Amino acid sequence: MSNKAIAGYYTRPEVISSPYEALALLKEGNQRYTKGETLKHDISEEKRNSLVMKGQKPFAVIVACSDSRIPVEMIFDQGIGDLFVIRVAGNVLGPLTMGSVEYGVEHLHAPLVIILGHNHCGAVKASIEGGEVPGNVRAIVEKIRPAVEKVRTTGTTNDTIYEEVENTNIKAMVNELQTSLVIQNFLQDGKLQILGAKYYQETGKVTFFE
Repeated sequence: MSNKAIAGYYTRPEVISSPYEALALLKEGNQRYTKGETLKHDISEEKRNSLVMKGQKPFAVIVACSDSRIPVEMIFDQGIGDLFVIRVAGNVLGPLTMGSVEYGVEHLHAPLVIILGHNHCGAVKASIEGGEVPGNVRAIVEKIRPAVEKVRTTGTTNDTIYEEVENTNIKAMVNELQTSLVIQNFLQDGKLQILGAKYYQETGKVTFFE
């Protein structure tokens, strides 16, 4: 499935109900991003008003890290109203994050959820290195700590521990999301797919854990 040119801009098909179509759009968009061939998206007043009047119909929910170097819409080359993005340090889940995902799936009918981590993650680094963690940041570190402990049981101690914990944390959040009864209903009906993915800052490439 490809984006189509309309009135000088590029847009996606209005209705995307298949997880496979949604995933294809993300992959195509990231490929354009890594090649420096991103499309021209409509950010006009007319576009904004249209989304207000007609409502949003995002084709994917993305739970991503808050890191300022991870511009989600840009790395997937998508426009206004295309993605329902939830950002939290360490791309971890909690009641508020989980509720936001459930809203995107149940009420906005997005057929795809991506847990998007990245390399050189500061939250993961803090969780591995330990030490005193001030304020509510501790809650983020504690959420990632099980991934740290799991990786350490494998004997990994060198620089690869950072990458392994990043990957393990992403997969743990995918598993946790599947415990939601709302999400389970859509998964059982075949209307939803959940995947982990990882963004590599140096290349701009997103690798999907399929």
